[in-house]
Amino acid sequence: MTYVVDFETVSTAGLESSPASEALAGLRANEARYFKNKYDHVFTTSPAEEARATVDWVSGVLKKERGMVISSPPLEATEFQVDGVRWAYVFYQSGLSINVLYTLDDGGKRAVGFKLSDGMEVPEELGAFKFARQKSKLAGTIRGSFFVIRNEH
Repeated sequence: MTYVVDFETVSTAGLESSPASEALAGLRANEARYFKNKYDHVFTTSPAEEARATVDWVSGVLKKERGMVISSPPLEATEFQVDGVRWAYVFYQSGLSINVLYTLDDGGKRAVGFKLSDGMEVPEELGAFKFARQKSKLAGTIRGSFFVIRNEH
């Protein structure tokens, strides 16, 4: 069942099993606000088991690019295209959010982004990354990092 993320009334729906559910819901709402304001796109998510293809694609990018496997179970995912860019998001039980930005035209931007919910520890598998801080009214303090995708996916 899909969930339209409301960034005006933040809800933990679908994220209740996360110990960081409130902060993760704020992080998800922050992404919804960004896509609505920048692209007029309505950000919707599905339970991870219903969005297995998206979860598998993101996991495959991580594995092929950096040999990474995320230990936390995925809770929700979404995938969509706007302005020639394929976007995929996976929200994990730990409070981690991973997005893949993949420009469909050759030579465009392609990257994986990591965002940590307010208050969560850096997962062991992301220990090599440096995280920048960003303030958000919806999500508190977001710590983020990324890497550039080098291969075709």
